[in-house]
Amino acid sequence: PPVRLGVHILAAYGAVLILRRPLETRWVTSAEDVSQPVRQFCFDLTAGLSAGLLAAMLNRIFFEFPAGSMISLIAGAFIYGFFIALDMSLSRERSVIQKTLSRDSFRAPPKRLYPMTRRFTWVAVATALCVTVVNLMVLARDMSWLTTVGTDPGAIQMAVLSIAYEVLFIMVVLLGLAINLIISYSRNLKLLFENETRVLERVTNGDLSRMVPVATRDEFGLIAGHTNTMIEGLRHRIELITALQLAEEVQRTLLPSRPPVVAGLDLSGTSIYCQETGGDYYDYVLLPENRLGVVVADVSGHGIDAALFMASARAFLLSEVQSFKTPALLARDVNRYLARDSATTGRFMSMFFLEIDPQAKTLRWVRAGHEPAMVYDPVHATFRELGGEGMAMGVMDTAEYRDFSQQGWEPGSVIIIGTDGITETRNTADEFFGAERVRQVVRANASRSAAGIQSAVIEAVQDFRGEAPQEDDVTL
Repeated sequence: PPVRLGVHILAAYGAVLILRRPLETRWVTSAEDVSQPVRQFCFDLTAGLSAGLLAAMLNRIFFEFPAGSMISLIAGAFIYGFFIALDMSLSRERSVIQKTLSRDSFRAPPKRLYPMTRRFTWVAVATALCVTVVNLMVLARDMSWLTTVGTDPGAIQMAVLSIAYEVLFIMVVLLGLAINLIISYSRNLKLLFENETRVLERVTNGDLSRMVPVATRDEFGLIAGHTNTMIEGLRHRIELITALQLAEEVQRTLLPSRPPVVAGLDLSGTSIYCQETGGDYYDYVLLPENRLGVVVADVSGHGIDAALFMASARAFLLSEVQSFKTPALLARDVNRYLARDSATTGRFMSMFFLEIDPQAKTLRWVRAGHEPAMVYDPVHATFRELGGEGMAMGVMDTAEYRDFSQQGWEPGSVIIIGTDGITETRNTADEFFGAERVRQVVRANASRSAAGIQSAVIEAVQDFRGEAPQEDDVTL
């Protein structure tokens, strides 16, 4: 009878349900979050199969069920357990997602990936097999039953309707279970989509305070993990940019804020770095007997490492200038320090140091691997170079340097000391600005102030470069 049969089946499921909670706590909820959905599915599928086995055993003991009926009951319990296990697994996944969202915890991308497409395929194939098995079992039993109906048309019609209602009922139940799974899975996808989108919107607005919780081992978990890695990289990049901005501010303080006031001289200088920091350096040094020292230096490369090397060179130079005697001796002493510090780095620095005596009208300079300075004579409209040999600093600690000098200059003469970032500036046609263009600009603006001449040269360089990127630091 259906009632007594139902009692045995309910008793089997009730026994399993009683044991379910402690076993679930021990085997499912104690596991790692991302492993819990898979464990939940295996656990509930096993529980459903166990309930079917227990119900079959009870029916075998009390009603002496035949083996075929036991197999049918076990298969039905297994199929029903399959849908229950899938639904509970999705529910467990949803709770894991919500718990991970509330904790806002960071986790790396999953090492082992269970693709969503593979899961869809397995679920679709398993559902189709379940539906097929159930229908085959029902149809096989009903066909066997039809053979006992006889030939009465009314009985045959009743049997056919009974079979149709039975198949329809089974299909409706299976369809309801499938729709429930689709809705449950859609809720999970919506949670993952909304959280991923919410975090990415915050990133778009510059807020990097939130991470995407990695709650699954599918493509969403992989995307979430890599999104977190991206956010970490952006955080590091912002910290680096902030540090570079601070370094830029510090380096700007190492350059003179304005030139000194020296009778008979008009001075102006500037440095334009191609990055936040650079390796170019210029300075004015007040020397004994109202003389002025002008130094322009260029460290190999550019960026933060070149800026640090430049800061060290500046410290050495300002320390040695306290006991200044000649430009050559100053270059020799500074070179020894730099060669010691750069022995393992391969860094070096070119320098031009010019000593100007406005009263005696003399120039004395040392050239340590740097481009020669140029002197423009406005009376004769000619240029001459302040040249001479000299090795770049930081290469050999035994390098020696020579002083070069010039006596007198014409009123209104212009001395230009720059770095190769000016002459080697390239335009979009890959042409160099060159020294000749510098001479043309200086000649055309020689009657202006030092600041005016400097602005004219810098503007000419920038106009020449056009849309091409600035590849080197520019100092003048």
